[in-house]
Amino acid sequence: MFYFILSLVVLLDQAAKLWVRVQMKVGESIPVWDGFQLTYFRNSGAMGSSFEGYGRWFVIPAVLVVVWAIYYLNKGRLNGVLLQAGAALFVGGAIGNAIDRVIYGWVTDFLDFGRGISNFADHAITLGLVLILLQELVIHPLKKKRAEKPCFH
Repeated sequence: MFYFILSLVVLLDQAAKLWVRVQMKVGESIPVWDGFQLTYFRNSGAMGSSFEGYGRWFVIPAVLVVVWAIYYLNKGRLNGVLLQAGAALFVGGAIGNAIDRVIYGWVTDFLDFGRGISNFADHAITLGLVLILLQELVIHPLKKKRAEKPCFH
């Protein structure tokens, strides 16, 4: 499941970014529905255009995240659907944006909800982090607490 989700995220992200680069001009917007449009933006920094011009440096943490996740997966430490799915989404997003940074020196952003422009990789990273935190901070402690409770029949 891990490699399937990871591959799907990278493929969808790169296909969407390719479509934007081929079909749109930088700065062009295409209205989709009220409050949402596609806007082609080249982000040479990090999220929110912070660290503008230093985007290639973010390839290093992306590689470290990939190595960490594959190591933990191979050691059997990514147990459960949420943890594996979350890690796969996070890693897939990191790879998707790293590909752009290595090839172009910037990331193709295009999802414009009126409060910043992002891409599928960004949302995969966010959703992956939410799933990992949900598993580790909510579900795992609840299961552990339930397992420690004495059962009286």
